[in-house]
Amino acid sequence: MARTGKRASMVGMAAAAVVGALAVPAQASSWSSSLTNVGNDFESRRWTDDGGSTSIKFTNCTRSGSQAVNVTLRKDTFGPDPLYSTATFTNCFNSGATSTGNWDDHGSGDYYFVVDYGQNVYAPVSVSSLSVYY
Repeated sequence: MARTGKRASMVGMAAAAVVGALAVPAQASSWSSSLTNVGNDFESRRWTDDGGSTSIKFTNCTRSGSQAVNVTLRKDTFGPDPLYSTATFTNCFNSGATSTGNWDDHGSGDYYFVVDYGQNVYAPVSVSSLSVYY
């Protein structure tokens, strides 16, 4: 009886180890920073993504005038860089609040985001904390 219990325990631990080894984290990499008085068409640093979704979060945004900031995901290529959807962040202008934009997988490559891409009005924005998850 003791031998059967020990064997079942070993099989259970081995199964748990296999499941743990196969589990993939939802977001494999990330980086964090802040922005100070950046204007329209500001480009973030580049990051290399092996594929998967991308999330960008802004916390504590400030700007005079408009209480919105548009964030566009782009892929750094040899030709014109493709534009992916634009997320409009408004919640981050509420004290201590965060705005989040989510983008689907666009394949592996180098990515960056642009603040207020193509806007004709210059209204600098500051973000006390931003995070990019990919």
